Amino acid sequence: MLRSTLSRFLALCLCSASAAAAPLPEHPVKRYATDPAPSADLFYTIQARQSGLSLNGKAKIEWRASGRQYSINTQTEAMLLGRILDAGSTGAIDAFGLAPLESTEKRLRKPLASTSFDRQGKVIRFTGSDRSYPLLGGEQDRTSAIWQLVAVARGAPNKFKAGSHWQFFVAGQRDAQTWSFKVIGKKTIDTPLGRLQAIHLRKAPPPDSKEQQLDIWLAPARHWYPVRLRFSDADSDFIEQTLQRIERIK
Repeated sequence: MLRSTLSRFLALCLCSASAAAAPLPEHPVKRYATDPAPSADLFYTIQARQSGLSLNGKAKIEWRASGRQYSINTQTEAMLLGRILDAGSTGAIDAFGLAPLESTEKRLRKPLASTSFDRQGKVIRFTGSDRSYPLLGGEQDRTSAIWQLVAVARGAPNKFKAGSHWQFFVAGQRDAQTWSFKVIGKKTIDTPLGRLQAIHLRKAPPPDSKEQQLDIWLAPARHWYPVRLRFSDADSDFIEQTLQRIERIK
């Protein structure tokens, strides 16, 4: 029971289920104005309900953007289990925004998985499968996608209005798919940092899909950092991640 619950917990923490097995058509190039957020360490608490059990934990995101380079390191821990996920992404910052070179994911009791973005060969490859995708520009991995969304929001804040859509082509461990975020609207949320005005975005699964729904709240007054994330299953299981504090890195 605990192992099954943990597996679902990890799947949600990784922000998305795997893409469909059918080959995807060539993805369109999406170029947005971007402004990467200032470097910071962000600390979150986690509350979850999985298979009828309540789980608590914490997460830390180390976000770095300096010159034309970026890096992201995420560590997630669950009570009684310890470190259950390490995820990272490194790369450049180019005309499309974040341009990953490599992403890695290490789950509890699972081998390290990596995805490479070969900029010279213009191809995306995976250690977990033989698939490959053309690298056209603007593609993200599952760790960088949220921070690319932050950069896009900072680059065109007046365009993040209710009803607007923002798309990214995102590579996972074995394949890739288009993520489409819809701006739901503004909401005031309570955090240990105080009451914050946030922009609510949602990545909804396709119709009749068993993928998870991802809701993100970005706080314009806090450099558009993600102050809350919620990963939801169709059966009402969820994981909610709330920002506790921010440590700016100079």
